[in-house]
Amino acid sequence: MSGFLNNKGGTAGDYDSRPFSERKVDGIFLLQKIALSKAKNHMQKERLDMKITLKDNVVKEFDSAMSVLDIAKSISEGLARNACAGIVDGEVKDLRYVVDKDAEVSICTFEDEAGKLAFRHTTSHILAQAVKRLYPDVKLAIGPAIADGFYYDFDKEKAFTPEELEAIEAEMKKIVKEDLPIERFELPRAEAIKYMEEREEPYKVELIQDLPEDAIISFYKQGDFTDLCAGPHLMSTKTVKAIKLTSVAGAYWRGSEKNKMLSRIYGTSYPKASELEAYLTMIEEAKKRDHRKLGKELKLFTMLEEGPGFPFFLPNGMVLKNTLLDYWRQIHKEAGYVEVSTPIILNRDLWYRSGHWEHYKDNMYTTVIDDEDYAVKPMNCPGGMLIYKQDMHSYRDLPIRMGEIGLVHRHEKSGALHGLMRVRCFNQDDAHIFMTPEQIKDEISGVIRLIDGVYKQFGFKYHIELSTRPEDSMGSDEDWEIATDGLRNALEENHIEYTVNEGDGAFYGPKIDFHLEDSIGRTWQCGTIQLDMQMPERFELEYTAADGSKKRPVMIHRVCFGSIERFIGILIEHFAGQFPTWLAPVQVKVLPISEKFADYAKEVADKLDAAGIRVQTDNRAEKIGYKIREARNERVPYIIVVGEKDKEVNKVSLRSRKNGEEGQMDLADVIARIQEEVRTKALD
Repeated sequence: MSGFLNNKGGTAGDYDSRPFSERKVDGIFLLQKIALSKAKNHMQKERLDMKITLKDNVVKEFDSAMSVLDIAKSISEGLARNACAGIVDGEVKDLRYVVDKDAEVSICTFEDEAGKLAFRHTTSHILAQAVKRLYPDVKLAIGPAIADGFYYDFDKEKAFTPEELEAIEAEMKKIVKEDLPIERFELPRAEAIKYMEEREEPYKVELIQDLPEDAIISFYKQGDFTDLCAGPHLMSTKTVKAIKLTSVAGAYWRGSEKNKMLSRIYGTSYPKASELEAYLTMIEEAKKRDHRKLGKELKLFTMLEEGPGFPFFLPNGMVLKNTLLDYWRQIHKEAGYVEVSTPIILNRDLWYRSGHWEHYKDNMYTTVIDDEDYAVKPMNCPGGMLIYKQDMHSYRDLPIRMGEIGLVHRHEKSGALHGLMRVRCFNQDDAHIFMTPEQIKDEISGVIRLIDGVYKQFGFKYHIELSTRPEDSMGSDEDWEIATDGLRNALEENHIEYTVNEGDGAFYGPKIDFHLEDSIGRTWQCGTIQLDMQMPERFELEYTAADGSKKRPVMIHRVCFGSIERFIGILIEHFAGQFPTWLAPVQVKVLPISEKFADYAKEVADKLDAAGIRVQTDNRAEKIGYKIREARNERVPYIIVVGEKDKEVNKVSLRSRKNGEEGQMDLADVIARIQEEVRTKALD
């Protein structure tokens, strides 16, 4: 080893006793240098004719192995500067990853999901480095990237204070300015364990010990900090321009209550300060729109200790819910659906036949009736199978579009419960379509149009994902391929853009998921279309074909709202409680200036009620200014004030949420205006 440079730059005359991980040549870790040298030597012996297919289907040819970063540079220097990671033949790879054969390569920037994750994973390491600089005795656990940010778990005697968080954030910004190169190296298992034992990092040692024997054990080093990590990471700390630590929480090591409670620091990061500022503004706006807060203020729903995860809908909430369901029934009738209802509790045999007992039992509530196992339904589909079987069906009957507003129950852990967004019982706007294979494309296209119309009605934009076969699934490869191709072909023939979400399908079939975007830019997964060939087989569903033979129908499961409760929560936050007139639980509030005009206020309210308008009257002995403020806080679309001048000329003084004070008007004109808004389901 005497020919290698030592760590201080001098020539090493004696054997370098440091681990391979700490030996460098020209600033590059020895293991990485050896790997690159081997690759180059191999290529010199056998020149490559390597074809790289980029995501726009452009093919670039190279005569030697290239790192993902070098491939990015060959496209443009600007792309290389913004590159965060790469996807090579469908797998996310580090920018340092060397491609040495024909491959499909995508360069991921912060605009791509894989790029965001690499960017924020790097930020979590900057956080850990800052903590170790300021609090050397703190032990490191894990620090992944998550949706909208990252976190890192630390073993610290006392939880981090807000003041400590500020100091850590300041230290992180120093590390960014230091422009520390981030270097990757690998170690054999025994040396990796020793490496972390010497650094007194017991959580890292445990993680290494739990890795499979043949696992590649990699580390990332930036300046004075090294962490066990599979990556990917950025090339330098300088890219992380904007950082914000947002909160501290407790978290059990590996999520088990039997383990020690650690201190988890959450944060987020962006390439530009303006992007971070926009995100923080959105978070503040989201707090104002929190459906739990507004649900209480507007008296829509409540969650009680007597039923955690089981929402109670109050009168105003029931008006909102029933209005949504009336709309659902209207559009489904127009689209050729029939409505059914199936029982909430059914026996074990049914759930075993459907596959739920095997694949979903942990999320189901069970009971025993007459010494027989029963389950409370987590889904409506098995009941729909039984309804289909009540009659003989011909190909002429198909497609059968069968809708159900079904109450389902699913066991959720208490820590996952969140207002109406994650509950243990909810109404699902299910529908099951039974059809011939030839009808697949047209039926999926029809469902897409229906869901598109629903989301446009509420002012949502959305994007679509095609979710493919998960590991825990049932059915043959051939069935899954046919079903997946059926969904893909329907999307492509309708010229609909989509992304593929590998392995996120239902256990019985692939699906199309609709991710809608609300008024402040957040996304929610609501609508779904699932193509299923398994349940018709398991339930032995049949129809008589044109030639008289018996055949299996193909089945679509689909929802528009998804969970009605969750959709209401999304609507509350999307509209900030200011529902369009057609949805508003109270559409008009009538306010008499004083008790003298209570009779006239009642006369006005009665006419509104007779016209089908939802109206309330505030007869409290309060000043009119106070009553107007109260009505505005209730987000009522229209406020009618009546006093002496209004009564004299048989008119009303109108205030609208949109235009403010509008002056005196004929009540008939107000009624016509509101009725038109309701009829057209206009958005404000």
